[in-house]
Amino acid sequence: MDTSVYQARIDNVQREMGKRGVDLLVVGPSSDLRYLIGYDAHLSERLNLLIVPGKGKPALVVPVLEAPLARSAEALVDIHEWQETESPSQLAGNLIRALNPGSIAVSDQLWSGFLLKLQGELPDASWVSALEIIKPLRVTKDDAEIDLLAEVSRLTDEAWEEFIEGGPLSGLTETQAMERLAGLMQKRGLGASFGICASGPNSASPHHHTGNRVIQVGDSVIFDWGSTLEGYHSDVTRTVCIGEPTDEFRKVYDIVRRANQAALDAVKPGAACESIDKAARDLITAEGYGEYFIHRVGHGLGMDVHEEPYLVGGNTTPLEIGMVFSDEPGIYIEGSFGVRIEDSVVVTPDGGRRLNEATRDLTVMD
Repeated sequence: MDTSVYQARIDNVQREMGKRGVDLLVVGPSSDLRYLIGYDAHLSERLNLLIVPGKGKPALVVPVLEAPLARSAEALVDIHEWQETESPSQLAGNLIRALNPGSIAVSDQLWSGFLLKLQGELPDASWVSALEIIKPLRVTKDDAEIDLLAEVSRLTDEAWEEFIEGGPLSGLTETQAMERLAGLMQKRGLGASFGICASGPNSASPHHHTGNRVIQVGDSVIFDWGSTLEGYHSDVTRTVCIGEPTDEFRKVYDIVRRANQAALDAVKPGAACESIDKAARDLITAEGYGEYFIHRVGHGLGMDVHEEPYLVGGNTTPLEIGMVFSDEPGIYIEGSFGVRIEDSVVVTPDGGRRLNEATRDLTVMD
């Protein structure tokens, strides 16, 4: 993205700060930092810190060894380098003190160790969360962001279609199966993949840690995975059966697939986030499996895998055009098997549009 996009984002965040009476914003290495200035800072014990005043040009505090990377943002910020023998928190404190802020907003992803040192440098400042400043900007995506999310999702779907045609899974460990899928993501030039492969009774654990269990005939196998393209994530889940499915598996799979569709059908501008969860949950409950749907139906997706908005009971936030989130109902029968189907969805003026179109048909593999 060109510099004008990031400058507009800085201008927008400064307007939000003004609305909320916040004098200054600090952001560490995170998706928030990359969103605002395009700099993908290295996250380590060395402090990188963006300092955004209510008006004027931001400052960026960087370790000298990372300054060459930070110069990609020098049209947007004044860069202040620190040497290995210097205190970066003291440098940042001096820069902030010169602006004489009363209230300082802190990005949620700034490490507490850095924050505590900054607070020690600035004991008289009032510190608040930056969530309500940054969230309104990031929660809806512009056309360029949606294009990236659509493309990374398309390539992820393409990898899956090749994966399910690529030979048997029985006899492989969960780790080996996940590595095979990750290789197909890498083949398409995508960033480092993340993922879960959960087989047999492990598939009843939604956040199972992929391990060395050998996949066997009769298993339900859940793959929940994704990757990145220019900082934007895909996140998709598909469930396959190894060998002929049981009648119960077929029934549960059909329920989850219909719940996935019900959630999509409920998406429209102005609908409450919780209503999307309710659409899927009511269907699953009516089929007698409500107690086995043990998580929210979705979460926002963008530069983070999990971000606003969260589609969960109690969240009355209305959907807006440009919001992107997961649609991932599941049923998990402990000690037996689980089924989850997940797609990414964007809110359009006409309702929800899936970004994933990899087959949702019941897939049987050897």
